[in-house]
Amino acid sequence: MTYKNAEAERLATPSIYQNWKRWGPYLAERQWGTVREDYSENGNAWDFIDHEKARSNAYRWGEEGIGGYCDSREILCLAPAFWNGKDTIIKERLFGLTNNQGNHGEDVKELYFHLVSTPTHSYSKYLYKYPQSKFPYEDLVKKNASLSRADNEYELLDTGIFKNNNYFDCFIEYAKADVGDILMKITVVNRSAKASKIHVLPHLWFRNFWKHNKRFERPNMKAITNTMVQSRSVRNGRYYLYHEDAPQLFCENETNNELIYNVPNEVGYVKDGINDHVVNGKNTVNPDKNGSKFAVWHKLNLKPGEEKSIRIRLSKKKLENPWENYDSVFNSRIQECESFYDDIISKSLAKSHQEIAKKAFSGLLWTKQFFYYDVNKWLNGGPGESKPYRTSDRNISWQHLTNRHVISMPDKWEYPWYAAWDLAFHMASFVEIDAHFAKEQLLLVLKESYMHPNGQIPAYEWNFSDVNPPVHSWAVWTVYEKDKKKTGKGDSLFLETAFQKLLINFTWWVNQKDVSGTDLFEGGFLGLDNIGVFDRNHMPQGITRMQQADATSWMAMFTLNMLRIALELAKTNRAYEDSVAKFFRHFLNIAWAMHHIGKKDISLWDDEDNFYYDVVEMSNGTTDRLKVRSLVGIIPLFAVEIIHKDLFEELKEFSRRAAEIVRSRPDLASLISNIEETNDDGNYLFSIMRGFRLEHLLKRMLDEEEFLSEYGIRSLSKYHEKHPFVFAHHGHHEIQYESGESRSNMFGGNSNWRGPIWMPLNYMIIQSLRKYYKFYGPKYTYEFPTGSGTKLNLNQIANELSKRLIKLFEPNKDGKFQYHSDDVDMVFTKNEHFKNHHFFYEFFDGDSGKGLGASHQTGWTALIANLIMELENNKEI
Repeated sequence: MTYKNAEAERLATPSIYQNWKRWGPYLAERQWGTVREDYSENGNAWDFIDHEKARSNAYRWGEEGIGGYCDSREILCLAPAFWNGKDTIIKERLFGLTNNQGNHGEDVKELYFHLVSTPTHSYSKYLYKYPQSKFPYEDLVKKNASLSRADNEYELLDTGIFKNNNYFDCFIEYAKADVGDILMKITVVNRSAKASKIHVLPHLWFRNFWKHNKRFERPNMKAITNTMVQSRSVRNGRYYLYHEDAPQLFCENETNNELIYNVPNEVGYVKDGINDHVVNGKNTVNPDKNGSKFAVWHKLNLKPGEEKSIRIRLSKKKLENPWENYDSVFNSRIQECESFYDDIISKSLAKSHQEIAKKAFSGLLWTKQFFYYDVNKWLNGGPGESKPYRTSDRNISWQHLTNRHVISMPDKWEYPWYAAWDLAFHMASFVEIDAHFAKEQLLLVLKESYMHPNGQIPAYEWNFSDVNPPVHSWAVWTVYEKDKKKTGKGDSLFLETAFQKLLINFTWWVNQKDVSGTDLFEGGFLGLDNIGVFDRNHMPQGITRMQQADATSWMAMFTLNMLRIALELAKTNRAYEDSVAKFFRHFLNIAWAMHHIGKKDISLWDDEDNFYYDVVEMSNGTTDRLKVRSLVGIIPLFAVEIIHKDLFEELKEFSRRAAEIVRSRPDLASLISNIEETNDDGNYLFSIMRGFRLEHLLKRMLDEEEFLSEYGIRSLSKYHEKHPFVFAHHGHHEIQYESGESRSNMFGGNSNWRGPIWMPLNYMIIQSLRKYYKFYGPKYTYEFPTGSGTKLNLNQIANELSKRLIKLFEPNKDGKFQYHSDDVDMVFTKNEHFKNHHFFYEFFDGDSGKGLGASHQTGWTALIANLIMELENNKEI
């Protein structure tokens, strides 16, 4: 078979594919401050190992680095460190604020960019910007501590440390000559107008896997020559690191107990030995040139504008001349990377849009991470270890959970742990570049070592029992469909495997989150932190339960996803017709229940406001709608599916049973849009919303005085800016529109749902509109924006929403990228060394489009690449 390019061939050949992924950018960008490394008495993860302690503490569960590579089990790690000669520490890891230090929660205070990567990581490039002046650690902590939630964050650029270009651009590149032959190049550029010195220290070290597992002896690295080091471990054999001539520094990756805990060290030359030797000149490195942590110490003196490169090669092979084909390997892998993206991203797109999509995909690839967490060992200690002392047993009901895989993370600094519904959204983008990985990841969290025996999918390590919206089935079907369209053949094994596990998860939802068995669901905050008038996880006294419009709608979507998957599987296995009938009936039940609640037969749909709201039931038996106009009321839009009549005609048994259900309960069918009618193309529409409800919801959603922003759909209606919603029940509970980060501390520092634009739910809205268009066609039009007099069909509206979201990544009238609209000094607009690099923010201000929250949240905001490509494909519909 002929492949378009070498990377495409690697992706298409299972044995080659797996081997080429053996090494990649799987190091976390922050291991300190994580739950896994928290052995404090009270579960205070942020303070147990903070940034200050990180250089001296050997981690138990993972490692971190700046633009680092490691093998897929993180046995051996490779990453650079830097020192400008002025800082009190070498720069081995990224700095940021903890949740308690930041006025808007945890926040990385560094400038770095994930520039590019191929799916197999045969080539990857990363940029770190390192100040030449002393890094302002204390200033960043003190200044942010003095600010309130109403103030903007104080960022690294705000300190002025990058003025006059007084910094180094540190490019970190990797190219693979073979699966076990990793080439690393560190290129440092002096961007200032004066000569400046920098120390560059490529590091190689072993994760400390031996201390907690007596089966493994301590691994070792030793100098073979002045330019070669051999590493040896019972877990990955021998590797040879080749470097250019410079001092070799060795120590052990063991905790400096003396410094941190005031008890004697177990070994000499502990983890921070290299740091203390370079910065303070101490005799803290092993003169015998061996250990489990190694660095080679390059000292560069760069003229203004000068650049120098440092070469490293890590190989399973003993090489006579490691530099012989070094440059040619890099050149080949760079060309292959370009060819791969040329085939993925259409050349008909604007050049700037091609670059955004490429960097979004590359950010996804860079934020993979080896994630190791065994809850039973974390709680009780491993074999031969004493049980850790804790007063709070976090995740005690998840002792089956043993995670030891490379996983897609939302962000490897602020969120260096997977989150179930985040990961599902990531896969909608991953399938465009690496369908195998997308399928592998979706199945991974359904494995018995992840999914709870009761069927719950783990949420995230802070609390695996939290409830995320059930979007996994949507992701499975999305990945299956996109992959089938590309290859011409559906992966039925993947689909069937996922379906069987999703059945268990569906049952968990029905048993656990529909307590009264009425097909109305609860789930607490469901990821929408401050979107409610009160914390939906902890409701005010006197409320016995809440019927959630979003939870119930997510479940309606879940049933339709399962129905659609079962229909696909039933084509080749008629046994699945039973499942089709089950989910058809369940969908009808949920739709009916959404409009009939409690003794007063109240509905989640409000006929006066023409919107969906949560409904609370009081202890005295009364019910009340919480009239908060938020995404909660838009999520019912997602429960939509289009199915062609041919599929029903092919499945005779299901068709008979469906007709029987409709005959026996016409009241159920009457609530669903066109359940018995096809359009001119022979398509059925399955949707919670009949035509009039869709029209009314769109009228509100597309109103610029409510949800519609210049940059997408807001999380909360702007109506509440002038009309706060107040719920006076056992206290005063109020919610008001805020365009940016919430000033409420209801969910701690990261509460962000009072109005900003969030890419995943905007993407879901657009996908839903395209489905409705497939049924209604071009003749059904709606005002866009509401009140403008301009009428568009649903596909055109989806396109216009896409354009507004894409506008976030385009220059505005001032020449600034919209998400950098507050760039007072025009750094990202005019500085040639900044303006072509992008952040992928967690969410965006509902009025200005300013980027907010985590700055490298490619796991979510990578969906901008999907929007760019899908807009191109839907222009002519």
